[in-house]
Amino acid sequence: MSPGILGKKIGMTQVFRPDGQVVPVTLLKAGPCVVVQRKTPVLDGYDAVQVGFLEYVKASRINKPQTGHLKKAGADGVRFQREFRLKAGDDDLKAGDRILADQFKPQDKVDVTGISKGRGFAGFVKRHHFRGGEGSHGSMFHRAPGSIGASSYPSRVFPGMKSAGHMGTDRVTVRNLEVVQVDPEDNVIMVKGAVPGPNGGYVVLRRAKR
Repeated sequence: MSPGILGKKIGMTQVFRPDGQVVPVTLLKAGPCVVVQRKTPVLDGYDAVQVGFLEYVKASRINKPQTGHLKKAGADGVRFQREFRLKAGDDDLKAGDRILADQFKPQDKVDVTGISKGRGFAGFVKRHHFRGGEGSHGSMFHRAPGSIGASSYPSRVFPGMKSAGHMGTDRVTVRNLEVVQVDPEDNVIMVKGAVPGPNGGYVVLRRAKR
């Protein structure tokens, strides 16, 4: 079996189980993917496959070194690619092999990785969920951080202090999501719950580690 697959987030909806339970799901356009390169312990020091997500991409959007790298595997039209480590029980994949959505089955557990939505510059309350001060009775720090360090000693703010700043666009992994349905004809995988990132954002599906 394949260690994982690449795809795009389509959006969210809900499905009904046979017992009538409503389940919120995220639709993922998973594949078709192609193995761009096989890495071996002899040549590279570890066992892994480099996988690319096949889609329509203008030739001008891919630079010349990457174009030559893709042509070796016959993987024209790949812009998004990631690497999967191989372990015992995984398929013996080689360059040019296809990875499709039908390699996943309902009730499989997967870890989904994506880039979270960008929120721009955010304050303490939105970014770190600070409680804030009172709203009345003369309070002067409704959405302020409070004390961030002593004055006389050490007379500085320690690194890592939670503060306002750029929020979002982080690499986020949601673990142990259940595969609810698989549509092999349209290469769509439905997973239970939410997935990080906007609609149309790239995601990586790996088989759950635990």
